[in-house]
Amino acid sequence: MPLSTEIKNQCLKTLTTLLDKKRDQILSANKKDMEQTSDIDPTLVDRLLVTDSKIDGMIRSVLEVIDIDDPVNKILYEFDHPNGMHVVNRVVPFGNILIIYESRPDVTIEAAVSAFKAGNRILLKGGKEARFSNLALVQLWKEALKAHDLNEDLITYLDIDREKTQKLLRENSHQADLIIPRGGDGLINYIKNNTDVPLLVSGRGNNFVYVHEDADFDMAAEIIKNGKSRLSVCNATDKVLIHSNTKNLKDKTEQLISSLLELGLTIYTDGDFFNQFAGVSPIPGNEMYYEEFLSEKILLSLTTSVDEAIHKINTYSGGHSASIVTNSSETAEQFQNEVDCAAVYHNASTRFTDGGQFGFGAEIAISTQKLHFRGPIGLAQLVTNKWFISGNGQIRA
Repeated sequence: MPLSTEIKNQCLKTLTTLLDKKRDQILSANKKDMEQTSDIDPTLVDRLLVTDSKIDGMIRSVLEVIDIDDPVNKILYEFDHPNGMHVVNRVVPFGNILIIYESRPDVTIEAAVSAFKAGNRILLKGGKEARFSNLALVQLWKEALKAHDLNEDLITYLDIDREKTQKLLRENSHQADLIIPRGGDGLINYIKNNTDVPLLVSGRGNNFVYVHEDADFDMAAEIIKNGKSRLSVCNATDKVLIHSNTKNLKDKTEQLISSLLELGLTIYTDGDFFNQFAGVSPIPGNEMYYEEFLSEKILLSLTTSVDEAIHKINTYSGGHSASIVTNSSETAEQFQNEVDCAAVYHNASTRFTDGGQFGFGAEIAISTQKLHFRGPIGLAQLVTNKWFISGNGQIRA
C-alpha cells in the first residue's frame, strides 16, 4: 500500500528539523568537497558550495512540499459500465526513480523530496565532486525515515564510480522505472548512450530575451541584467535579440552595454552595427548561438521582426525559457504561442523558471521535452496513472 500523506509529511517535517539542527555537519562535509575543487570548472563552484542560505532554501523547499496536496490516489476518471463493473482511473506513484546529477548537493534534498512525497523510491547518484556533502545529506534522510519506522531504502545513495555507473545504466540492476539526469549535454548524452531506461531530460538552458521595437528599454535592461544575476543556472539569459527599428537604438544599446560591462560580463555581438561600441567582441561564429554559456558571457544581436526573433529562438535555444519585452499584448501573444520553449515570458525575467517560483515548492528538474511533462517538474508530475476495475464475474462476449 502507498504511504499515507500524513506519514510522508511527518517524515518531511522531521527532515527539516534535522537540516536545521545539523547545519555544522552539512557545512563541514561541504568544506571537504570545496577543498578538492581545483580540477572543477570555476562556473560550477557556485553550484557546489553549500551555505547557511542554501540550507535555509532546502528547508523552505521541504516545507513548501509538505503544504502541497498529495497527488497519489487522486481519481482522474470514474465510469460505471452498463454490465455493472466500476471503472476508476487513479493516480499512483511512478515507481523507482534514479536521479543522476552533478555538483549541486541541494538536489539531494530538493529533488528527492518531491519524488518521495509522490510515493516513489528514490535512487541518487551525485557527482564525485559533491560526495561528502551528498553523503551527509542522505544520512539525514535516513534518520528521518528511521524516526518514522519507514524503510531507509526509500532514499538510496549510489556511492559508485563511473565504471559501476555505466554497468548500472546498462543492466538496470536497481530496476529503475525512470532516470532523471540533471546536468549538461555531456551527462545527458552519456546516459542516453548507456541505458534503455526511459529518461526525463532536464535539458540545457540557452535562453533568449527579445526586445521588441516598442519595448520599455529600461525595463528590458533590468530584465536582461537579472537574467545574468546567477551565471551557473539553467534559467540564466544567454542571448539578447533587439529590434533594429528601436527608437534611439544607438544610445539605448550603448547604455545597455555599459551596464552589462559593469556586471563584469564578456559581451559578444553579431553584426556590423555593434562595431561602434567599445568593450565588445564579435561573435566567433554562428555555433555560439547553440551554446549554453553557464558563465559570464552574453551575446547581443539585432533582428528585423518578431517573426525573425521567433525563428532564431526556435533554431538555437535549448527549449527551456524565452522572454519578450513589448508593450503590445498582440505581439506578446504571438511570441508566446509560437516560441517552442517550456516557459515563455512577457515582460519578465527567464530566472523565474523554477518550481518554487511557480508555486509548487521543490522541483526535481526542468524538463525540455514534451513527454511526459514539460517545464518545472514537481511532485504532481512524478506520478503515473493506473486503472482499477471492480466486477462480480463479468466476461466480455
